This record gives sequence, structure tokens and C-alpha cells, in this order.
Amino acid sequence: MRLLEGFAPLAEAYDGFIVDLWGVVHDGVAPYPGAIDTLERLKRLGKRVVLLSNAPRRAEAAAAAMRAMGIGDDLYDAILTSGEAVHRALRDRTDPWFARLTPPLYHLGPARDRNVFDTLGLPEAREPEQAGFVLNTGPDDHLAGQTLEQFLPLLDRCRAAGLPMICANPDLEVIRGGVRVLCAGALAEAYAGLGGDVRAVGKPDPAIYGTVFDLLGVADRARVLAVGDSLRTDIAGAKAAGIDSAWVIGGIHAAELGAPAGGLPPAPVLEAAVARAGLAPVAALAAFRW
Repeated sequence: MRLLEGFAPLAEAYDGFIVDLWGVVHDGVAPYPGAIDTLERLKRLGKRVVLLSNAPRRAEAAAAAMRAMGIGDDLYDAILTSGEAVHRALRDRTDPWFARLTPPLYHLGPARDRNVFDTLGLPEAREPEQAGFVLNTGPDDHLAGQTLEQFLPLLDRCRAAGLPMICANPDLEVIRGGVRVLCAGALAEAYAGLGGDVRAVGKPDPAIYGTVFDLLGVADRARVLAVGDSLRTDIAGAKAAGIDSAWVIGGIHAAELGAPAGGLPPAPVLEAAVARAGLAPVAALAAFRW
């Protein structure tokens, strides 16, 4: 694993890049320093860039949020979110697991994420006991201080009703504006622990990468690099998809690794972390900067 100060050496080695959002390009509030510049440089070099996020909302909603941060549509070639993938799975019902779902649905999540299903004409239940399945888009990521314990009574009710759960964001937590917040994946993990039937859509499941490769348009997988901050989702997902990955340290793992602001921890610390996870990213970078 190479320890790099900037992204430039990787840009020379690959033609297509699958780039995570939260923890790499932005923190949910603002772009990370250097991220926009790096995307601009990749574009000028003629590289292909697809943004792949576990955000539990439609791709256009994620793009609109980035535009509000100053991250323009022209900086990348396409975007796919786990929320978009869930929307398509509910719409098309070609996947056997989704085909078995019986409406009405119960939405566990903030109103902001209703775009995942609100154009599909699916009846919605007001209470879990009236539903046929639960769509988990997670706690409100604009609110800090939420705990898993707050959601356990509701999860118990869903389990008692025998509801299968769609998890539209496999992340356990993200950093938003410097604050760690709970995500849908933590609720899904707890629900599975209760014996619930859970289908998580997004990284690290290799199924989502098929669409990404189509959007990327780079035939040679050896020339494709995934860039992400989470070992559990981004780096493990790249491994499952059979492509190289670069690990950005300044995101979700920064505190636990003792990463200095804008810098990298000692090499043995990083090597031990990837070894524990059974992963082998080709490089580690402090940030997504040139």
C-alpha cells in the first residue's frame, strides 16, 4: 500500500474512477479542501468519474445537494446512490427478493428521503402493524445525538409484525460537518440481530457495481480505481467488485487512527488496520487532493 500526499500519481495509472461522496468529496455540509480541484483536474485529463454513494436518496437529490455546495454537475460523468438503486428495484421488481414484497410500505426515515419511493404509487402505512415491509432510510442525518437505543422500540414493532426490511444506506455512521451521526445500516444491523429479514442495497454489495461500470464506460477493470474512506463499505466493495481501491484517511476512520489534520498516521498503523479488515488498497491518502 503506497502512502501518498496527493492523488496525482493515481490519476496517471487509471482511466476510470469510482469516487465516494461523504468522507471523500464532502462532509454533508461543504466540500473537502482540494476535492473540487481534483475533480477538475481529472476532467481536464479526460478521465471518467462516477460518484457512488450510499446516500439513501435519489441521485438527483444528491446532485442538487452538491450543486448547493458548489460541486457542479460538470465535474463528474454520472452519479449513483443506494437510494436510486432502491427506487429502481422497487419500480422494476425484477429481483426475486423485491418481487416478494407486499405493500403497503412503512417508511423509517426523514421526510427528506421520501423521494426514494414517492413517485412509485406504493400505498404507505402509518404504523408498522399495518405494513407489508419497511423501507429504512435511517435517522435524520441532519440531527446529531441520535442513538440506536431510541429506535429499538420501533424496530421491535417491525419485527413483531414480521416485516422484511430494505436498508437504503448500509453505512453505520457518517461524519456530517465534523459530527458523527447514525445511519440506516446501524438500524439494519440491529434488526438482523432481532431475526429480521434485511436486504441492504449499496456498498459493499457487488451488485451495485454493475450499473456503475455501465455508467463509467471503461472496459478494462484493471484501469478502474475506487476511492473511498470506509474500509467496511468502499474498500471492501471494491474488493468484491474485483477492482483496485485507494483509501482516504481523512473521513470516517480519521479519529480512530489518530490521523493528524491533513496528514497520514504512521505506516504501521495503516497496515495493521487494513490487515485486520482483510483488505489491500493500493494506496492511502490523507485527503482527496491533487
